[in-house]
Amino acid sequence: MAANFKAEIGKRWSLHGTTALVTGGTRGIGKAIVEELAGLGAKVHTCARNEADVEKCLQEWKSLNLTVTGTVCDVSSREQRENLIHHITSLFQGKLDILINNSGTSRYKNALDFTAEDYSFIMSTNLESAFHLSQLAHPLLKASRSGSIVFISSVAGLIAIPSFTVYAITKGGMNQLTRNLAIEWAKDNIRANAIAPGPISTPLLELYFESKNDLTIEAIGVPMARIGEPVEVAALAAFLCMPGASYITGQKWKDEGKLRTVEGTILENSWSNKKEVATPLLE
Repeated sequence: MAANFKAEIGKRWSLHGTTALVTGGTRGIGKAIVEELAGLGAKVHTCARNEADVEKCLQEWKSLNLTVTGTVCDVSSREQRENLIHHITSLFQGKLDILINNSGTSRYKNALDFTAEDYSFIMSTNLESAFHLSQLAHPLLKASRSGSIVFISSVAGLIAIPSFTVYAITKGGMNQLTRNLAIEWAKDNIRANAIAPGPISTPLLELYFESKNDLTIEAIGVPMARIGEPVEVAALAAFLCMPGASYITGQKWKDEGKLRTVEGTILENSWSNKKEVATPLLE
């Protein structure tokens, strides 16, 4: 009896035997998620634009005995997204348990300075890719009978941050996409959740601090008084994909506190490891 009880608990907190696709998995949060999922027993496939980055990471993961494969894919390209899912269909025999829509980029400018090319590139990389890949992956996730989609959003989709206008649009759209897919696809046993972290130590954040050289983490006012680490986001992503999270869908997980802008204005936001308790139907 005790052995069965422990076995059941073990199943709830394991990803052994599952399959996962993580976009943008060679750097920052994406890389941490690949390693977290693979470390918990998942077979993971990832992609990135840079072939050298993919090959370097594959060698590193092989040395760690992690079951990870990877291909080159620019998710801003509709054709390459279709090729990626075609490859995944063959690789995982028509079933996919986990889709992590992580790929994202930004260009830090004032709203008036964004060009049509800037807008198109950021929208296609961040939001269009997340929507299209979810569409393409739907039959694979449905075939698994317990599919989980996790969108890596941002606190920028919930509050106003200088120079983040187009990036913020994509993340706000991603938050709403999460709610809608959760409602539409629950009947197919597919869950959809989003993680909206505050400042995390990634190359993208470094670029922002470089563009705002008078801004410090102390000025932002994060309750933990430090920048988060990618693995801290990865741990939450992994939890949302586990059987133990099987009743959680349509939620945004975020941080709670206050953001202080460069100008010193205090903007209300949500930065603490706290989940929105409202269900999608009530929002």
